[in-house]
Amino acid sequence: MASKPAPQQVPVEEALPEKGMRAHAKRNHEKLRAAAGIVVAEQGADASLEEISRRAGLGSATLYRHYPTRIILLDIVFHDRVEALVAETTPLPTAADPGDALVTWLRTLVRHFTAHLGLAKFLAMAEAAEDLTSPHAQVREIGKKVLGRAQKAKAVNPDATLADLLRLVNAIVAAAEREPATVTRLLELAITGVRA
Repeated sequence: MASKPAPQQVPVEEALPEKGMRAHAKRNHEKLRAAAGIVVAEQGADASLEEISRRAGLGSATLYRHYPTRIILLDIVFHDRVEALVAETTPLPTAADPGDALVTWLRTLVRHFTAHLGLAKFLAMAEAAEDLTSPHAQVREIGKKVLGRAQKAKAVNPDATLADLLRLVNAIVAAAEREPATVTRLLELAITGVRA
């Protein structure tokens, strides 16, 4: 009986082509993420996706393959910043003075939003989105708790809603983009109006 021929050896690279593709895709992902971070920091949440692709040295089709929607791209760009905001404000719902806690929450939001162009708009967009990785919902949850305690302590206008406060913060941030010197004055005026 004739013996079977030895199986032909296939180079590992050829046997596992998907491994090479994964490494290539990972490099493209990192290029896009880095470029998106730079362009969003310059242009905000409405940053040009074509410009992001161009700076990454890749085509638009590659960008959309990795990030099918703008909100998914922004979620990656802002993930760490949202986590930092949540970490900083997490202790506020149990702070000793509910009124001061609310003021600190407002100031913290304004500071983060003015430091990271597009973050406020991303959080507003994320409210209606699904399947995101950033803990954006926690920002609102912390705000609800802080506002609720402040109202219970009669330290804030009883008619104020979380939506009102977020609109005030977003308006201050939008004004600060045009006139950065106004941010402190506008925030203090808003706080005076909100406090009971």
